[in-house]
Amino acid sequence: MPSLRTPDGTQLYYRDWGTGRPVVLVHSLLMNGDMWQYQMHHLAEHGHRAIAYDRRGHGRSDDPGAGYDFDTLADDLAAVLDTLGLADVTLVGHSMGGGEVVRCLSRHGDARISRVALVGSTVPCLGVDPAEAAALLERLRTGYGQWVQENAAFSFGTEPIAQVEKDRTIQDWMAVSLKAAVECTAANLAADFRAEVAAIGLPALVVHGDSDAFAPLETCGRRTAELIPDSKLVVYRNGSHMLHLSHRRQLNADLLDFVS
Repeated sequence: MPSLRTPDGTQLYYRDWGTGRPVVLVHSLLMNGDMWQYQMHHLAEHGHRAIAYDRRGHGRSDDPGAGYDFDTLADDLAAVLDTLGLADVTLVGHSMGGGEVVRCLSRHGDARISRVALVGSTVPCLGVDPAEAAALLERLRTGYGQWVQENAAFSFGTEPIAQVEKDRTIQDWMAVSLKAAVECTAANLAADFRAEVAAIGLPALVVHGDSDAFAPLETCGRRTAELIPDSKLVVYRNGSHMLHLSHRRQLNADLLDFVS
């Protein structure tokens, strides 16, 4: 498996398909880089280099038991860019991955980056009540599988998705390190990226579903587009959180148009 080493020694697995202007895709919480396969294949077929890696504690990457804060995760993304020698990059972040993209820009600058796409992202902030956040984290610590079973349907929404793809997604959720799941969730619930999002000086595509139960359109997608000066908001009708599956053709086309 292709992998690279971050500054703290963590090995990150990645896929690297195609040639041309690079697109680096950052996956959502609890999943791994496999979630982007439809988008990667489409981009690679149309003259782009598509790269997706597994976050630490997720998928095939190392589970070091630490570093699940946004600063470290942003450093991991910067290590991917630096190690692969990438330039003129489009960064694409889904859900929590949007926060990693934003923090990477604020922490490491945009010298390697030409544009960003935020898909169903949880930035600028979720605004969850602290008591509700604490209760959710306790549920994950003590009954993660039950929480997955109860919340899966909210992720997929009502648009048709093959059951085998739903099952595969749930398998990925169940395979994540519990420590990574809890600590990444805690970081995501507490994060406030409003100032960092407003400071983005690159062209940005904001894609969001109008029925996203985990990152509401009004507080996340629409607010993000309002904060970024050079942004375009695209709202997917009947779109839940898993747009890469439910609206894959539309997302493939929108990403390709944005990066080309």
